[in-house]
Amino acid sequence: MTDLTELELQNIRHLITGYETSYDKMTDYAEKTTDQNLQQFFNKAAQSAQDNKKTLMQFLG
Repeated sequence: MTDLTELELQNIRHLITGYETSYDKMTDYAEKTTDQNLQQFFNKAAQSAQDNKKTLMQFLG
């Protein structure tokens, strides 16, 4: 793995935080709606955010 600069590390951490926020919001929206299609949409978006976060975490260690 390539050594990352301090700026790159900060950017990755910032993106991870954004994906965490997206995951939390999408999960909350999915829980609050009664529409099955919306629940599926929000759950899929939450899973995507979690997957992206996992991918970025690989760069940190």
